[in-house]
Amino acid sequence: MAQRRNSINTRRYDVPRKTAYLEGSAARQLKEGYDTREVPRRKRLSNTTRKNREKASHMNTGYVLFLSAALAFAVITLCGYIDLQSDITNCVEEISEMESRYNNLKLTNDEEYNRINSSIDLEQIKAVAIGELGMTYAREGQIISVEDSETDYVRQTDSLD
Repeated sequence: MAQRRNSINTRRYDVPRKTAYLEGSAARQLKEGYDTREVPRRKRLSNTTRKNREKASHMNTGYVLFLSAALAFAVITLCGYIDLQSDITNCVEEISEMESRYNNLKLTNDEEYNRINSSIDLEQIKAVAIGELGMTYAREGQIISVEDSETDYVRQTDSLD
């Protein structure tokens, strides 16, 4: 391998130069009107390469239709995706608005409930019930315990007195 590298390196240096070598330590001044730009050389292409490039540059009708259909499918899919994202965003905003309204209503309801409970005077209700309506506390025999049943209420059909 070392021999191979050496042969490559020596080949590189053996190639004759296309420009003249200038001797001396300082570069000479160029004459006016002399063009210093290098003209790039065009590399000669092989016939196979040239034919392959020509084939690649031409698109037939089937290929154009396929690309058009693929593009249309991609655009339709992306539009649908963007529409769904928009719907989701709107739903999330609507849900957060409804949650905010719910929390405000719940807070208002709790405040009203506490206000009503604090305004009730149980002693006054007891005085009116006993004094004006003639109600009395239940006696020993008037309290009847009822077992839990499937229904939510108990119907009394007979008077205890």
